Amino acid sequence: MDLLDPASVTPAVDSARGVFHLASPVILHQPQDPEGELLQPAVRGTLNVLRAAKDCGVGRVVMVSSQAAMVPVPEWPAGKVIDDDCWADVDLLKKKQFWYNVSKTLAEKAAWDFATKEGLQLAVINPGLVLGPMLTPSPTASLRLLMQILGGQRIDMDDFYVGIVDVRDVAQSLIVLYENPSAQGRHLCTESIERLIDFHDKLAELYPEFPVSRIQEDKQGWVVRSKAASKKLIDLGVNFIPSDKTIRDSVDCLRNKGYI
Repeated sequence: MDLLDPASVTPAVDSARGVFHLASPVILHQPQDPEGELLQPAVRGTLNVLRAAKDCGVGRVVMVSSQAAMVPVPEWPAGKVIDDDCWADVDLLKKKQFWYNVSKTLAEKAAWDFATKEGLQLAVINPGLVLGPMLTPSPTASLRLLMQILGGQRIDMDDFYVGIVDVRDVAQSLIVLYENPSAQGRHLCTESIERLIDFHDKLAELYPEFPVSRIQEDKQGWVVRSKAASKKLIDLGVNFIPSDKTIRDSVDCLRNKGYI
């Protein structure tokens, strides 16, 4: 199925009662053509899925967006925990050339505009850094980030908080959102909100055998730590796996598969 070809999307959606839309291009390096490689595929693919769902009479769509569509947002009140009302500043993302984040933000905005105009029942989940045991043939972008930090690399993420979530909790959240029509709007999906320095320190403590680079200066004073940022999902019955277990399960999986 080609999400950029509406004719190929409709047969996959036809006769379905619900649709889970997860697909979106992931390019974390600097693309040669951001518009063609990331922005248009993300937005057009999303709109094609939603149009097919509407035309086929699908009752409910659950879309996977990202915490990347929530930050950075310079005007966010100091001392307030990031929540579902937080939208990333697209102009700032473009200025800093965070094109993946731009694509996720624009795709989600387009989805909400479409759903409002067409009367489509839509719920959105915004996962954080998705870790946990892998089913994919190779490590995901999030797992590769974990591998880089374990290998001693310093990742430039000062504009983003660290929100670890277990892939198993993402799966549970998708089902919960589909099965609860009363669940409306956006749903931040993360076990906690932490700063980058917290993540590095945790990895260094859990795995002293790896050359994890300790961060000497905390530049993320804007990040308000929280264990209840995903209150809407918690209220729906999602019990988030502790981040320490998620990290351990991730590393065990990567070791067993020979990646580290």
